Amino acid sequence: MTVDESEIEFVARAIADSGDVVALSGAGVSTASGIPDFRGDDGLWERHDPMDFHIDRFRADPDGFWADRVALQDALYEDGVGPNPAHHALADIEDAGHLDTLVTQNIDGLHQEAGSEEVIEIHGSAARVVCQDCSRRVDADPVMDRARDGDLPPTCEECDGILKPDTVLFGEQLPEHALLRSHAAAESADLFLVVGSSLTVEPAASLPREAAQRGATLVVNNLDSTPLSDRAEYDFRADVTDVLPRVRDELVG
Repeated sequence: MTVDESEIEFVARAIADSGDVVALSGAGVSTASGIPDFRGDDGLWERHDPMDFHIDRFRADPDGFWADRVALQDALYEDGVGPNPAHHALADIEDAGHLDTLVTQNIDGLHQEAGSEEVIEIHGSAARVVCQDCSRRVDADPVMDRARDGDLPPTCEECDGILKPDTVLFGEQLPEHALLRSHAAAESADLFLVVGSSLTVEPAASLPREAAQRGATLVVNNLDSTPLSDRAEYDFRADVTDVLPRVRDELVG
């Protein structure tokens, strides 16, 4: 879909004129960096059993869970990935004072790597692990290296408790604080920007709907139609790495 420059200008002006701007990012932002999708055709759940990453499996078989987790992590980042132009555009828009909150469904940490600061990770982060006994959080990379070397399950260096990826596993509730912050942001939004999300996974999908019901301007940028596309004032069915940098350039030069 070709995006007309006048629509980019209208969206940039709407963002500039809005008091509170909130964005929700989904898998389409990560896949643009080369990270495989989980649910799409030939997605990771076609090659890995999702139930291997259920919280019950982690509790019953932490050794086997961690062995499979290493394989999944290597499949996610097999070619080495980094932020793409969409990540950088969102960070630049925030830095210019035009984006108040970024809610992400992604666990890769690429928004922060690009420079975004006001990020709510509603599904957690693969960049961290958390001790199940003392709740200490540490960087995941050295723990993953230990697991690759056969240290299964990796344990906390402080209390010897079993470490768990700081992501939301199947069967777990989303982090309450992150969810409350996300809903509060949606309630206060004057403009809600959806980027790279199909809006089919709850509760994230309810956030832009909630904002729109309260009168927020709704902007959707996703390759395919979403359940809210017909309701959006602007619906860009185009690559986020094309649309977002153009909006950024119109906003901040």
